[in-house]
Amino acid sequence: MFNIKKKLVCALFFVVMLLPACNQAVFAQNSFSSDEQVNINVYEKVSPSIVGINAEIVDGVSSGTGCVIDPRGIILTSSHVIEDAENIEIILYDGKKLKGEVIDVVGENSDLALLKINAGKPLMPVNMGDSTKIKVGQKVLAIGNPFGFNGTLTTGIVSRIDYERNKIQTDAAINPGSSGGPL
Repeated sequence: MFNIKKKLVCALFFVVMLLPACNQAVFAQNSFSSDEQVNINVYEKVSPSIVGINAEIVDGVSSGTGCVIDPRGIILTSSHVIEDAENIEIILYDGKKLKGEVIDVVGENSDLALLKINAGKPLMPVNMGDSTKIKVGQKVLAIGNPFGFNGTLTTGIVSRIDYERNKIQTDAAINPGSSGGPL
């Protein structure tokens, strides 16, 4: 009988000790504002699709960001990130480094390029949005690799839409190394 009481007391002690930790975990989950929770959810969903890009050029290295748009290893980035590159290194979300190959550079004024990597496994692509549906004042998030800090999130708004030049202006910080990343 004493042994059963001892086990019950130990079990009760264990549960009582866990309650504060559980309450802290619940409190921590619920302590985010709805706006913060949206940022967190977007970041956690999109980050595995973001890649770092280091392109060897004559003057050194051009660093930027890209995003996986096809699970077979197709990456979208800005053409100025890989322009005149001799070798292109792609850094995946998990830190794995792969050789990138330029598939296409799209138009002079669009600043877009497609790269291909062989990851040996399907990659997680981003879900593309429809830029014709955005509005000035709408919240945006940018994920990039500025200054060598992989997976950096910045927030802002759509500041202007230039339909003639097919450009979107934002006040979200797009620092050196974030070029080519998703907005």
